[in-house]
Amino acid sequence: MPVSGDVGRRPSEGGETAAANRSWWDGEAAEYYAEHGSFLGDEEFVWGPEGWTEETLGLLGAGAGQRILEIGAGAGQCARWLVRHTGATVVATDLSAGMLRVGSQVSSRTGIAPPLVQCDGLALPFGDASFDTVFTAYGVVPFVADSAAVMVEMARVLRPGGRFVFSTTHPIRWAFPDDPSEAGLTARLSYFDRTPYVESDESGRATYVEHHRTMGDRIREIVAAGLVVEDVVEPEWPLDNTATWGGWSPTRGAIIPGTAIFVCRRPSGG
Repeated sequence: MPVSGDVGRRPSEGGETAAANRSWWDGEAAEYYAEHGSFLGDEEFVWGPEGWTEETLGLLGAGAGQRILEIGAGAGQCARWLVRHTGATVVATDLSAGMLRVGSQVSSRTGIAPPLVQCDGLALPFGDASFDTVFTAYGVVPFVADSAAVMVEMARVLRPGGRFVFSTTHPIRWAFPDDPSEAGLTARLSYFDRTPYVESDESGRATYVEHHRTMGDRIREIVAAGLVVEDVVEPEWPLDNTATWGGWSPTRGAIIPGTAIFVCRRPSGG
């Protein structure tokens, strides 16, 4: 999206971040789907720009009879794949009404229509221990100021023994410029600088925000929420993926990881 104001690093608290990102995704929903829909599919489950799918990785362990929640679902592609291929009951949620509107259109076209619920991932409208699995593919986690609170909320809605799996930008990427060429392979920023990336309009109002956490931060937030880290997947760039998506590309993917996938579980006794 063209940026007409400032782009850079500055503090952004929870309210500003939520308002900016809700507005951005509402406004960009149709264009985002038009640009990335062929890669993501209408009923595919893609974990990130590398193109690795749940069908290949099998990180959720989803099966018939399970109750599964997707947060930051966008147009609900992952939820549709689960409905078609696992027999699980799946609910897809997102903060953006615009993204869910696109999702409703896709559901009508495909005939696969998991419930689509607009809500904040920090305050889910579901009871305690409601789901066997919660997941998100690049949703919610980098787009909130308090990702530690996201982990707590996921632990709350998971049943004991339930699994939370999320993919997000690999923390090391924040040390490098968002450039898919070889110029993007020279670290220029501090990995330890947690200052958010903010796009602002001419008046200084935030229009898009992403928040950075180090790998250690992520692990500590998960553990503090009472969850156990079972695996961290750093998917390599497949040789057959020649696509460029923003700062992700075969050039960079051959050298540094672009995505981190965290596989977590709520202990059976808690």
